[in-house]
Amino acid sequence: QVQLIESGGGLMQAGQSLRLSCAASGRTFSLVTMGWFRQAPGKEREFVARMRWSSDETSYADSVKGRFTISRDNAENTMYLQMNSLKHEDTAVYYCAADPGYSGPDGRYYRYWGQGTQVTVSS
Repeated sequence: QVQLIESGGGLMQAGQSLRLSCAASGRTFSLVTMGWFRQAPGKEREFVARMRWSSDETSYADSVKGRFTISRDNAENTMYLQMNSLKHEDTAVYYCAADPGYSGPDGRYYRYWGQGTQVTVSS
């Protein structure tokens, strides 16, 4: 089993920056893919970004490309999401997800999920 705990959410103003963290524990050696998803009120969960745990391969949703950066610290078993130039439409609960396989943007293929952290961006 793998446990994921997100942190770093908050209330921000448009244009500001925020960094989310996802601390992984348990059988982290089994992980291949880690990613970020978000869900806004009344909307379906959507893919934000993902990365492979042992390579530099990353992928981003078009809506965040150029503004968000996913990264990791293998020694600390922690993944980050640096969010710059925040927009009101970035308001959502952000979830960290992980999987032992080569998962893509479909959240159905991620086995482990965190509890989520709220990001609110005022316009």
